[in-house]
Amino acid sequence: MTSQTFERQEWPARAVVTAGMPYGNKPLHFGHIAGVFVPADCYARFLRDRIGAQNVRFISGTDCFGSPIDEGYRKLVEAGEFDGTIAEYVQRNHDAQKATLDAYDISLSIYEGSGIGHAGECQQAVSENLIRRLHENGFLHKRSTLQFYDAEAGIYLNGRQVQGRCPVQGCKSEKGYADECDLGHSYAPEDLIAPKSTVTGTVPEMRPVDNWYFDLPAFRDFLIQHVRGLEADPDIRAIVPQTCAEFLGAPIIYVKNDERELFLQVADQLPAHTVREPEKGKASFEVEFSSIDDRDVARDVLRRAGLRFRTGKALVPFRITGNIEWGVKAPVIDDVEGLTVWCWPESLWAPISFTIAANDALGLPEGSWRDFWCDDDAEVYQFIGQDNLYFYGVVQPALWEALRPGDIFFHEATDRPLKQTRLIANYHVLLGNKKASSSGAVKPPTADELLEHYTVEQLRAHFLALGLDQKSVGFKPKAFEPDPKVREDTRVADPALKESKLLSNVFNRLARSVLYEAKRNFDCKVPLDAPTPAVVERAQAALASYDRIMKKAELHSIMSLMDEFIRYANKVWADGISAAEGTEDPAARRQVLADAAYLLWVCTLLMHPVVPHGCEDICAKLAFDANAFFSWDHGFTSLAELDDAADHAVLELPPRYDFF
Repeated sequence: MTSQTFERQEWPARAVVTAGMPYGNKPLHFGHIAGVFVPADCYARFLRDRIGAQNVRFISGTDCFGSPIDEGYRKLVEAGEFDGTIAEYVQRNHDAQKATLDAYDISLSIYEGSGIGHAGECQQAVSENLIRRLHENGFLHKRSTLQFYDAEAGIYLNGRQVQGRCPVQGCKSEKGYADECDLGHSYAPEDLIAPKSTVTGTVPEMRPVDNWYFDLPAFRDFLIQHVRGLEADPDIRAIVPQTCAEFLGAPIIYVKNDERELFLQVADQLPAHTVREPEKGKASFEVEFSSIDDRDVARDVLRRAGLRFRTGKALVPFRITGNIEWGVKAPVIDDVEGLTVWCWPESLWAPISFTIAANDALGLPEGSWRDFWCDDDAEVYQFIGQDNLYFYGVVQPALWEALRPGDIFFHEATDRPLKQTRLIANYHVLLGNKKASSSGAVKPPTADELLEHYTVEQLRAHFLALGLDQKSVGFKPKAFEPDPKVREDTRVADPALKESKLLSNVFNRLARSVLYEAKRNFDCKVPLDAPTPAVVERAQAALASYDRIMKKAELHSIMSLMDEFIRYANKVWADGISAAEGTEDPAARRQVLADAAYLLWVCTLLMHPVVPHGCEDICAKLAFDANAFFSWDHGFTSLAELDDAADHAVLELPPRYDFF
């Protein structure tokens, strides 16, 4: 049992860590790795050490469906660069993604896909059951809505095959797709400004189609209370409730000030509304409605009258199904056939499917996934980009709430409904000072290309130190500096290597010093004497700080804390061995080694989530059982907690050995 020698945070008994779902249309670029996968992996590794590996599921997979995949496949086929099926196209990209994740030591419990392997089978079953449950609970409604149709090509356009300007007030995105823009704003397709087909370049028609929609506006009061709870939670990043709250206001239309006279001519045709005058310097006045349906009626009136306007952020019915062929098959409800599930809703519940698949692979009982997603003593930590907060912070909580009455998956009745998840939203990682995108002007290096210039542990440590939990930060690898003079100037330091000096110099020196001293003077053994009280106090203070930082998921602070603590440990060794050699006191020499070995244990445990390979190598050379060595189930008062002998035999370290 753990001896409570310092203040520890409360942690769940079981945990799921998610790392999003990369689209299956391309390899992983540095943003995927730096912004989501490395932080999520660090957290998952910490939780395994903290609460036991058997109690943690770290899950992700390829997002196999969605318009970016359709469009990427279409373009390659048209260019004659790919002649396989779309499933083969996705599988090829999935295999490349998995190889990259393995190269970065991303320790996923599962990496399959929403249409790949057993996880794909689970996703189909979960989607069917969940959609039926939403319908049975009264929150799924059939709506005939307008969809873009390219008359020249003779096809309905998927989300990425139409592009215009985002109609949401205040959004400056020039990449508005069918019903969402590249900044994460959702809207009705008919509101898109200046749409064009990317297939033929023509202006598409709008034709009615039937689809199923989730009644998201019905959950406005619930979401307001939910966001208030997030605001009161000190461990939730402020951007999460701030962004979610933006969508919870009343439905509003913004009309240009110079359209006032025309607006007044049709105002009596609008549903009940309130007009608010523009704030000083604003170009539009506000027209507020009591419901989204009233706003949509007003929108049609204003459009017919030829007014210029934009809609504000608000809760709108959330589309569940679509009309494209490549997708998870939607169940047949009320005789509506031939639909597939829109990629965004099914990606919200895909982590459940991945957890089911991971547990199945372990031979656990059917329904054991609920131990991770439903129990009071379990938690789901979802690492996402800030652009996706609408989906994970607004839509997903409402969906989970809508499933509560009679919650059933796989025909298993339960009184354990889904718990709300804990969102860990990161800001953008920039390339230099610009947002990089494979579809934009600034092309990001792939994750694989980075490994041609840097080691995995150099990059992992640097990515975690960037502080993406605080703000958008520039990644400035010298190897990708566009100016060749700067790139080749040896006097210019490489920002990407800043943290690696701590690893290769200080941390490496501490580990080597302990093992070489054990070899030289202690017959390849480390004394397990009680460390000096001041050393124990400092180590336990670091453990307590680390535990608090992880509770808030402020991962950049881990690197700051460890920079200070590892340097302290190295100084304890350097000062202590110098003094012991000066006095030629064998007892003092033994105590210094006991202190340094104890500090090395704590340093290695705390750096394990950051740079796992080197830390596991240190553990192996120290010849401790890894399960015990990388566990928080200790009092951390002495290395004797790992071995009840007076001295512990270690391996003989080769000369000039490097752990990092």
